[in-house]
Formats: sequence, structure tokens, C-alpha cells
Amino acid sequence: MAQGLPSTTSLARFCQMMNRLKTLEEPTRETSLQRHLTTLDLTLLGVGGMVGSGLYVLTGAVAKELAGPAVLVSFSVAAVASLLAALCYAEFGSRVPRAGSAYLFTYVSMGELWAFLVGWNVVLEYLIAGAAVARACSGYLDSTFSHRISSFTEAHVGIWQVPFLAQYPDFLAAGIALLASAFISCGIRVSSWLKHTFSAVNLVVILFIIILGCVLVRPHNWSAEEGGFAPFGISGIMAGTATCFCAFVGFDVIAASSEEAQNPQRAVPMAIAISLGMAAVSYILVSIVLTLMVPWHSLDPDAALTDAFYQRGYSWAGFIVAAGAICAMNTVLLSSLFSLQHMVHAMVADGLFFEVLAHVHSRTQVPVVGILVFGILMAFLALLLDIEALLHFHSIGVLLAYIFVATSIIMLRFQKAPPSSSLGPANDVGTEQASVPEPGQLRPALRPYLGFLGGCRPGTAVAWALGVLVASAITLDCVLVFGDSALHLPLWGHTLLLLLSSVMFLLSLLVLGAHQQQRRQDAFQVPLVPLTPALSILLNIVLMLHLSSLTWLRFSIWLLIGFAVYFGYSIQHSKESQRERPG
Repeated sequence: MAQGLPSTTSLARFCQMMNRLKTLEEPTRETSLQRHLTTLDLTLLGVGGMVGSGLYVLTGAVAKELAGPAVLVSFSVAAVASLLAALCYAEFGSRVPRAGSAYLFTYVSMGELWAFLVGWNVVLEYLIAGAAVARACSGYLDSTFSHRISSFTEAHVGIWQVPFLAQYPDFLAAGIALLASAFISCGIRVSSWLKHTFSAVNLVVILFIIILGCVLVRPHNWSAEEGGFAPFGISGIMAGTATCFCAFVGFDVIAASSEEAQNPQRAVPMAIAISLGMAAVSYILVSIVLTLMVPWHSLDPDAALTDAFYQRGYSWAGFIVAAGAICAMNTVLLSSLFSLQHMVHAMVADGLFFEVLAHVHSRTQVPVVGILVFGILMAFLALLLDIEALLHFHSIGVLLAYIFVATSIIMLRFQKAPPSSSLGPANDVGTEQASVPEPGQLRPALRPYLGFLGGCRPGTAVAWALGVLVASAITLDCVLVFGDSALHLPLWGHTLLLLLSSVMFLLSLLVLGAHQQQRRQDAFQVPLVPLTPALSILLNIVLMLHLSSLTWLRFSIWLLIGFAVYFGYSIQHSKESQRERPG
């Protein structure tokens, strides 16, 4: 037994290293970056990140292949799921106005390994988003020129029959990704001017689509003769929701840019709410007019809006829409690269990523090496993968990040904020603190009824309840999505598992709600905690389970590569590890 003690101690030490929390000692307002972004700037950044390829590509693709005219329902459900996640991002963005977004939020609440995995997946998210947008932009240009570009490539290169890859290499998409990287590397002023200009053009074109589309609507296109409103049923709507979800991910750009906001406590929540609302309204209205202009089954999934105007004899309008689509997609592409450099900078600053990727050029004041490296990777992905694979791969990474952020909100709300933490002091003042129990303790009014929980250390019951909540949410969602047939359960077993998982989910919510939370007035707080983040976790897991097994396989491979990077480099170079070392 004595010989086993050192190994046991080493294992405990190793686990402690992986779960250490990031300490933020500097005051909230201090930052190495200039605070120059207003609420309007952040809102335009969010709109530019959301209203792009999703509007011009996803609308038609989901309508034709997954949901029919019920694509507007898919967008509505995706908007609700995004709103739940956005509330969590808004609280963190106002409380922790630093670069890093979901990565930093996880680091200060859950631990280093989980934070690295979130950051690793967010890096993938931005790479895949940029590649998908470049591919979509190439598709729109190809459609505008009557598919001559793709025909030329297929004739001279050939059609590939390789699993996991697109039918042909898209050299135009790769060139678009490299061009966007070149613009970003020129400096923040050039890229910001381009993003604002493209966003303004995009908003004008969206209004043009909605107004002219309302004139050209034909209610007959939603009739039973054309397949009805929801030809693929509820399963098609939910599968469409899982795909449409990635159309709303741009709001995390706002949280990632909070370190440069003039007043992050106020600007970040407002910008997230306004931009998400504008994006949701745009998607729903465009979905309505598109599926009422022409029958859903006749849409071109690569360039649906342009094709719809061509079918109605408005070729000139199709060219205007194509121009708006290209502007919108380039806005998203620039936003993806802009956010990517923020994420990499945050991970490098913590010692968890390779330092050369964050080296800032003396003249442009941007990490040129990192931008070029990731720009080449983005171009490579756009060259080889088709847009459907890219969108599904993008969705699974985003949904996982949202689950971690929602979980982090629950954990932080029931933790006592350290006095030196940049999470800031609570709003309790003076002697009032003496009468209020610490976060994580059982509420005084409930102690007579839940006395068995009062003997636990502050936070212990909360941690167990949160673990049960996540486990029961996964079980409940698996039962709901796969049903008794896929799980090979008898009816009684399926019903029992459904009831048990539902009861455990509700009980864990009640246990969490019975404990004291942090109360603050100096920053935005998510309403109805733990219910709101718990619903976000539940809905995000449902959407993840609707993605294909091939997407899960690709995602697993990416996670394995991430583990190799963390255990081979990050755990040894972590700044938190160096801080813990004596001397």
C-alpha cells in the first residue's frame, strides 16, 4: 500500500493540473487593447457575422432538402435555441470583458482541460465557418455565370469519387479565403471599413428581397398540391433546425470582442440582443417570401434567392441579390478571421497554444503569421470539402461550445467570487453581506425542509446536481431523438427511462434552485437561472444528436488531435502552471 501512495498522489496532482481555474487578477477595465467599439460597432459586427451564407444558402438548401416551406419554423426554433445561448454569452461578455469568449468563460469556471477543448473547437468553428462561406460565395458566383466555373473545373480536373471530399476541388473558394486573409493581415482599419461597407450593402439588399418578394408571392406554393407546408414532417423541421442553427452563431463575435468595447457591461448585452433579433427577423421573412415566390421543390440549393428571381423573370433583381450575397458572405468571412485571431491570442496568452501564432506585426498591429497560417488552412478546407459537410461540422463545434458556456453560467452563479477576480465584486455592500448566505449555500428559508443538503460544503451539492442535470439531459434527449426502436427497448423500458430521466432533470433543477446565487447590479445577468441555461443545454444536445454519424466521426478525430496538442504542449507551457510553481 505504501508503494501505491506516490502514484495515487501523482494521479491526483495530474487531475488537479487539468482542472485548475484561471485567475484574473487585473481590474476589469484594464486591457492591452484599445476600447474603441461602440454598441453600434458591436451590433454591426454581430449582424455581419450572422446574416451571410445562412440567409443566401441555408434558406434554399434546408427548404428543398429538409423542411420545405417549414424552413421558417426551423429558423424560429434555431433562433430560440440561440437566444438561450446568447443570454449566457451576454452575462459572461459583460462580467468578463476579455478576448477568448467561450474559452475564457470555461477557463474561469470549469478548468483548464475543458477550456482548451472549447478553445480548440472554437478555432475549428471559425475555420469551418470561413471555409463554408468561401465555398458558398464561390457557388453564388458560379451560379451567376451559369455554372461555367464548375463545368470548367470538372472538365479539366475531373470529378472526384473520394469519401469525405467534395465532387471537385473548388479553387475559387480557396482563392476567396486567401484574399480575405490578406485583407485581415493589412490591419484592423482596412478590415473594419470593409466589414461595415459590406454589412450596409447586405442590409439594403435584404430589404430589397423582402419588399420585392412580397409583391411576387403566390400562396398556392404552400398548398397541398405543391407538397404542403411541412412535407418532411417534424423530423425534417428538427433536422433543418440543427443545420439552421449555425446561421445564428455570429453573436459570439460580440462577446469575443468585448475587450475592445467602450462600455462592455451595457454594450455587449444590447448588441447581442439587437443583432440576434435583426438576424432572426431577416431569416424568417426571407424564408416566407422565398417559398411563396416559387415552389420549394424547384429551388436551386446553391443560390436559391438568385434562382427564385430568375424563375419569376426578374433577372436584374437576381444580379442585385447575387451582389448582396457576395458582400454578406465576405462580411462573415472577415468576421470569422477577426474572431479567430482573438481566440488564438487568448490561448497563446495563457500558454496553451503555440506562441508564434500570436506574434503581432509592428506596422499592422495584427498577428500576421497566425492569420496567414489559419488562412491557408481555411483555404485548404474550402478547396476539398463540400458545403454540406462544412456546415454540419461547424454546427457540432458551436453546439458543444454553447453547452459548456451554459454549464459555466450555472457553476459561476453558485460560486463565491474571489475578491481579486476580474469577475468583480458582488453588489452586496457593507453589513448586508453578513445577512446574506454565501453563493452555493442552501437558502435559509429552505433549510427546515432540505436539512440533509445543509450539511454539505458550499458548492458540493451544486456540483453533484449539475452533473446529474447534464447526464439526465443527455439521457432524456437520446430517448426523445432515437426512440424505442433505435435503442431496442421494449415499450415499458422506453417509458421508464423517459420518466426517470425527466424526473432526475427536474429534481436537479430544484436542488440547484434551492441554493443561494450571486446577485449583481454592475453587470447583466441571465434571468431564471438555472432554468434558462438548463434549457439551453437540453436543446443544444437535441440538435447535436440530429447531426450525422459522419459528422461525429470527423469531430472525434479533431478532438483526438486536440488532446495530443494539450498533453504534448499546452499542459507544460500553461501560465497557470508556471504561477503555481515556487520561486
